[in-house]
Amino acid sequence: MNGKLRLGIPKGSLQESTFALFKRAGWDFRMSSGRSYHPTCDDLELEPLLLRPQEIPRYVEQGILDAGLTGKDWVEDNGSDVVEVCELTYSKVTRNPIRVVLAAPNDSGIQSIKDLQGKRIATEYVRLTERYLEKHGVLAQVEFSWGACEVKVPELVDAIVVNTETGSSLRAHNLKIVEVLTISTTRLIVNHSAWATEWKHQKLEDMALLLEGALHAERLVGLKMNVPREKLAEIQALLPALRNPTISPLSNGDWVALEIIVEEKTVRDLLPNLKRKGAEGIVEYPLNKVIY
Repeated sequence: MNGKLRLGIPKGSLQESTFALFKRAGWDFRMSSGRSYHPTCDDLELEPLLLRPQEIPRYVEQGILDAGLTGKDWVEDNGSDVVEVCELTYSKVTRNPIRVVLAAPNDSGIQSIKDLQGKRIATEYVRLTERYLEKHGVLAQVEFSWGACEVKVPELVDAIVVNTETGSSLRAHNLKIVEVLTISTTRLIVNHSAWATEWKHQKLEDMALLLEGALHAERLVGLKMNVPREKLAEIQALLPALRNPTISPLSNGDWVALEIIVEEKTVRDLLPNLKRKGAEGIVEYPLNKVIY
């Protein structure tokens, strides 16, 4: 066996969705009682460590971790020099990327970053915000906030910079999005030393392949059906195929078996049409991984 690959797993809102993604990809993480930062894994080459995603880029860059999963927003905020192995488009609620936004009260009159001149901003993204202000030639006071920024406006600060997936929390606090600083998705990152180590490089490439395959499979399903040979061309014309369908002969020469992968959202309309065209024995089944 090779040595250990120290892997940072994002603690907090992404934790459960990350564990679920790894489960579909083939790795089983479990939390042990009394070891809240040290999950166990059925892969003995992995040494996982739960950390705030804000900290993971820094620890990966410094070599304390070999690799980790974190948002592109935190890589940018830390200014970390790391290798990006792959992009993994998932989050705590949806598969949409998150936005890091400047937000202000609806009735504040703040319409752009220029309106923050001389004002106060609360955020976890101090460095990212400061660079954005500098880029636009705005002088404002940026203070670090341990989350819950929404409750600080307008009594304590004039505006906030936060990440949002759906915007619901901002709307609930009577806040509007003024500008989007960056759009972020989860990334698998690695430090340069680990990436130059052959077995770690291969391990992470394999991990990326399987994690991406698990994400691809989330929106797809497989379909099997029996099709009259004389109706085959008509039925094939209905199929929004990932690739050409697999067609196999049956013992009855007038029929063939057809198997295809399609987007799950198309099935509701597709199945009745397949039935009307003469397909029988239609079976829909879930997929665990799809490797392109």
